[in-house]
Amino acid sequence: MKKNILVIILLLSCALFMGLQTLTNRIPRASIPGASIIYIPSGKFLKYATFGYSSLAADLVYLWAIQYYSNYTIAERYDHLDHIFAIIAELDPRYLDPYEMGAIIAVYEARDPYLAFKVLDRGLEKNPDQWIFPYQAGHYAQMVMKDYELAREYYKRTMEIPNAPPIAKRLYANAAFKDMDYETAWQSWLEVFQTAGEERIKKIASNHLYQVKSAMDVKRIKEAVEEYKQKYGQNPPSLEHLVRAGLLDSFPQDLDGNDYLYDPEKGEVESQTKWWKR
Repeated sequence: MKKNILVIILLLSCALFMGLQTLTNRIPRASIPGASIIYIPSGKFLKYATFGYSSLAADLVYLWAIQYYSNYTIAERYDHLDHIFAIIAELDPRYLDPYEMGAIIAVYEARDPYLAFKVLDRGLEKNPDQWIFPYQAGHYAQMVMKDYELAREYYKRTMEIPNAPPIAKRLYANAAFKDMDYETAWQSWLEVFQTAGEERIKKIASNHLYQVKSAMDVKRIKEAVEEYKQKYGQNPPSLEHLVRAGLLDSFPQDLDGNDYLYDPEKGEVESQTKWWKR
């Protein structure tokens, strides 16, 4: 009986809170500076105030937050996003959806990836067994920010969590390549190739190994071409001249054993095959 009374009181309190919010939204915002900023007590306070029904309170705050962030007339609605979703995390740390939704709002609505990282980092802190949080953070770092070094850090965290999907290692290897860390990319893709149980994955890894080796070889050849040009005042007539001049120990070939294509007029070098077409 007491539990039922407490639930009723809680629901009435939430209804009153949402009613007051509705009335507040009707007030012209231009006449009250900061009227769009809504104060919500800390999560710790609400956790004690809900008399053990913190999970229910987390649900209610989350539903309110979705409604609040759907109101595009509130220009300052993102100012307290971290605080609002931190409250939900305090009320119910294992409530996973709000972390993901908060990050989505931060990235695609607020256009603030760093705010998304705060939300996702909190999710990982409170749920260290959930690989989805660093995985999503890595995705935002790589695809939205083009920060491949940061993406690698998040993908590495993902890989360290039990039951993380194998694709995390491939994304880590790809981010290393984009970050021009060819040695790490080569070792990572080689490990994927050697441990892959599916031919499809082995083929993907093989193509990326071709890509990495070609990038390393082309970089080395271009450096030798530039050194030859500075020494002799012109591009080498052929790549064999780089070996004759002692600028290369041997003439490199791609992963399939083919020579690289060289344009002596432009000094450009490329592989014979596009890595994704092998």
